[in-house]
Amino acid sequence: MTSEDQPVTPRHVLCALGSGLDFGAVERIAKEVGGPDFTFDDEYSEQASDPRMTSAFRNCMASLSFTDADWEAVEAHDSVAYVMGPPMTREGSLDVSRRLLAVAAALLRGGATAIKNESNALTHGRDQWLTLADRAAGPDGPAVVEALYRAWVKRPIGEDGLLMSCGLHLLGEPDVEVFSRSHSPEAVIELIDAFGLYQLTEARARQLRDDEGFRVAPGAPRWLLQRRPCQRYESDDFFFNPYGYWRLTPAEPAAP
Repeated sequence: MTSEDQPVTPRHVLCALGSGLDFGAVERIAKEVGGPDFTFDDEYSEQASDPRMTSAFRNCMASLSFTDADWEAVEAHDSVAYVMGPPMTREGSLDVSRRLLAVAAALLRGGATAIKNESNALTHGRDQWLTLADRAAGPDGPAVVEALYRAWVKRPIGEDGLLMSCGLHLLGEPDVEVFSRSHSPEAVIELIDAFGLYQLTEARARQLRDDEGFRVAPGAPRWLLQRRPCQRYESDDFFFNPYGYWRLTPAEPAAP
């Protein structure tokens, strides 16, 4: 059984922090901005500070875009709310993810002070969330797709020469993993981003097969593709990607 046969449907789960956060307003924003298929999770939401949040946000790559004000907001929170998007089909993933980004921005403008995504362990600072949401609200096209990619795809994670993305399942595509001990992390990030965006913007990506090649640009090093099932996470984990992974390995051996 391949990973695409697994009966798992990705969905977004947003965690929103605030000070005196109005849960009724959170639910209203979720449904008015996202749609009636968005839900407020009243089981795990609570009007209390959660001491784990500072550590949790640090593990979600907050350092890349958090300001001092963002950290102060996390430290000062006294309420935690969870909003869930609907289970997503592969073809509907971009639409739901776009609506959820609009929900995140509306929550920040409506009382929330910090937001992270439980479905990919990724967060952004307030300004970054709002910038990405504004870009995603523009006319359909590559700029919108790139904004969604930046909002929902965490990269790179991993170690020992294997670096990967987490979050492309939220956009309806396989995640990307790169195995190489001879390339810098910056080069690997560039490769992950190039191939991730290629999947989202080129129809040809759905026809790719094992042992085909990929280049970031003409004349750039060639990488070989190998499709793999997602075995890194259990099938009921929010991070689980039912579409699997593409592993990229150098087509030519590293120079001595």
